[in-house]
Amino acid sequence: MANTERDLLKRITANPDIFSGKPIIRGMRISVELILNLLAQGETTQSILEDYPDLEEQDIRACIAYAHAVIAHDSLDEVSVAGQ
Repeated sequence: MANTERDLLKRITANPDIFSGKPIIRGMRISVELILNLLAQGETTQSILEDYPDLEEQDIRACIAYAHAVIAHDSLDEVSVAGQ
């Protein structure tokens, strides 16, 4: 894992008192799941930053780095996709 990715992942935290311990950004009540969902729906980084002014561009990149870290060793053969 590159140093840049490690630095980004330091922005992702978990707190059992916030969203039952789901990954969140810098201890805020903004979940990684929410940001990834917005990106998947086609929202731009800029629009997310406008809607969530406490976020920084690196936070969004950190969410993507987190998703990559989680699935890095998975294969599509192991993922069930609806309609296939």
